[in-house]
Amino acid sequence: MTATTQEAVRGRRLTGRGVLLWLFAFFGIIFAVNGAFIYFAISTFPGLEVESSYKAGQEFESDVLAGKAQAERAWAVDAAVRPVGDDASVEVHFRDKAGVDLHGLDVRVRLIHAVDPDHDHSANLPEVASGSYRAVLPNVKDGMWDLTIEAYKGSERMFLSRNQLRLVR
Repeated sequence: MTATTQEAVRGRRLTGRGVLLWLFAFFGIIFAVNGAFIYFAISTFPGLEVESSYKAGQEFESDVLAGKAQAERAWAVDAAVRPVGDDASVEVHFRDKAGVDLHGLDVRVRLIHAVDPDHDHSANLPEVASGSYRAVLPNVKDGMWDLTIEAYKGSERMFLSRNQLRLVR
């Protein structure tokens, strides 16, 4: 072997220091990418579904009973969300199992944005026709939404519905 070849081989040898630097670089990149993913996951979605898991667990049995009572009432409920300019019109029509329009309900709706809770909307819907309740929600953007409809008679919740919808103009 010539002297030039020996120097070239010696310059490319893998040493303990080289291995250590490669390991630090590899794991440094992994930690940096994971840190970025964690930051973006936490900053874009709070992850909060219920205020208190304990309270939700305590209310589970009453929710099951309310669901059975709602099923026995067999109400027919038609809901529509329509874009109106930058706003959205929400209309809900209630009929009992005999097909008679239901009057005097306290109807509440929540339009919950799929990603950003700052875009959520809620409203009480006044009765505008026989069994029909309507309101206009301001500044509703296009996209995926969860529509929650609740109807009360006095303090008793008579109806609850949660639906996903896509709003497109």
